[in-house]
Amino acid sequence: MEHSRKVLAGRVQQLPRAPGVYLLKDRTGRVIYVGKALDLRQRVRSYFQKPGQHSYRLRALVDQIASFSYIVTDSEGEAFILEANLIKAYAPRYNVQFKDDKGYPFLRISNTDPYPRLEVARKAGEEGYRYFGPYSRAGAMRETVKLIKKLFPLRSCRQPLEERQPRGRPCLNFQIKRCLGPCRGSVSKEEYAGFLEQVMLFLEGRQDHLLKDLDRKMQKAAEALEFERAARFRDQFFALQNVMERQKVVASDQKDRDVMALAAHQPVYCLGLFRVRGGKLVGAEHFSPRGAEDADPAEVMKAFLQHYYDKASFIPGEVLLSCLPEETELLADWLAGKRGKKVQLKVPRRGEKKALLEMVMRNTELYALQEEEQGKNQANSLQVLARLLFLPDLPRRIEGFDISHFSGRETVGAMVVFQDGTPDREQYRRYKIQHADPADDYAALVEVLSRRLGNSFLPVPSLILLDGGKGQLAAGLTVLRDKGLDALPLVALAKEQEHLFLPGEKAPIALPTAHPALKLLQQVRDEAHRFAVTYSRALTVKSSLASFLESVTGIGPVRRKALLQHFSGLEALEEASLDEIRAVKGMDSRSAENLYRRIQAEDNAEGDEGEYGATEPG
Repeated sequence: MEHSRKVLAGRVQQLPRAPGVYLLKDRTGRVIYVGKALDLRQRVRSYFQKPGQHSYRLRALVDQIASFSYIVTDSEGEAFILEANLIKAYAPRYNVQFKDDKGYPFLRISNTDPYPRLEVARKAGEEGYRYFGPYSRAGAMRETVKLIKKLFPLRSCRQPLEERQPRGRPCLNFQIKRCLGPCRGSVSKEEYAGFLEQVMLFLEGRQDHLLKDLDRKMQKAAEALEFERAARFRDQFFALQNVMERQKVVASDQKDRDVMALAAHQPVYCLGLFRVRGGKLVGAEHFSPRGAEDADPAEVMKAFLQHYYDKASFIPGEVLLSCLPEETELLADWLAGKRGKKVQLKVPRRGEKKALLEMVMRNTELYALQEEEQGKNQANSLQVLARLLFLPDLPRRIEGFDISHFSGRETVGAMVVFQDGTPDREQYRRYKIQHADPADDYAALVEVLSRRLGNSFLPVPSLILLDGGKGQLAAGLTVLRDKGLDALPLVALAKEQEHLFLPGEKAPIALPTAHPALKLLQQVRDEAHRFAVTYSRALTVKSSLASFLESVTGIGPVRRKALLQHFSGLEALEEASLDEIRAVKGMDSRSAENLYRRIQAEDNAEGDEGEYGATEPG
């Protein structure tokens, strides 16, 4: 260790005294920290000087450093932007980070589609879209989408549309005035874009601007004797006014600003963000960082500002903060560059703005306490479950399994993972059953467990939970014995009477309804069931499409496979234009026309959307 420290110290002396970004790496070459510096040599050297004065987090980082690299930039401002990009790319263990973009949902609108719809996206960055968010709670985002659908008649279907090209009979949304019906071919792109602009103003929280715009358009339509359009704008105006009346006025100056408060409940931080537009509170979000243990509040605040405003659709001219971030001036310059105007970052000391910040801080502290209490409850559930099952350690990784099929067709298996009592959806797995007989749940379960436990790349579970009773438990024990994993904890939970079946016990355990261990196991079991049913349903839709394609003249195995890969189900195929079908790899004009004519003669078939997790190969 001492020798490696001396080698690193020698390399530090060779660093240039110039601005840039440095990457600290561990023994495997993995980047564990990314930082920026005005003087690279001086900054990196500080890590190896006076280690006794380092914080616990910094000492842990220094102990892991085995090598480093650096990138010289022309200015500190360039280094600031490069640092943020590299942190995103490497997600280093010791940098303060908020969830990456796929953790927080966004709303987006296409810039290229002539008739865009409002879409949900798990991450931002794909070209050709304007993004709104991120939203820390998916529920709040869904409520926003529901309200927008009531206020603005945008289309929700996925079929490709072109101007003045009718695509058949409009759907129910058109009949109930929830869609302009661009599929009729009678709505111009300009008219549709007008409503789209209103949606974007709403998502930015600029309702006052939107009300003025609606009033102007209502008057203009009335003057042009377009009374139907004027009535539509009038209804929107009053509906939006009703929404705004329920919003709390928090600032008398009627300006736009964001207010951020950082609550510290060591070792956990929570950041509250309130969006104020025109003096009214239009939205509130709460975010929790990772890698922030023992971090300085200014460092956490800087990380959040970089994370949030990197993809924000609207940046106000003023941001009120509970503490100033590191490198305040660089951040302000960066925000001004993105906004095109000056952005003030400041901590209010008195008056109405201070009171507003205190309100945000109180809400954030309450939210942090609730999160802390929830964490304690999860930890308590794990402790109770460990005692109940006589486990040597807490069941930090619980894997739940279920089998699903539709009348013996499309039998599938699903695995869900709960890490420390919380769903870890990136770890979910889906299995197509390939060897077991149709509708034989026990054989299917044996196949799934065998494939899962034969995968050495996945962590060993602390506990396996099966959806079922004695039969499922016996099937699971057979697999464990065959794999030489008899010591692996295994239980089964039956739905009807919520009985818990344990290996070696003749009678099941009936736990009280409010028992914390039962509640946790029910959550895992129900999530596994939901995940399995969703996957089986999706395969059934795909299978229906395959059966339909077999009956179409000119669609052989190669073209059928290409169409199945391109379209998710009959509904997606039904919404496709002739040109889109013709564009599928391997299709010719005659086959595409045959298929298109058959589609027009068929009734709509119900489709389904994808899910989290990976599908395990056969």
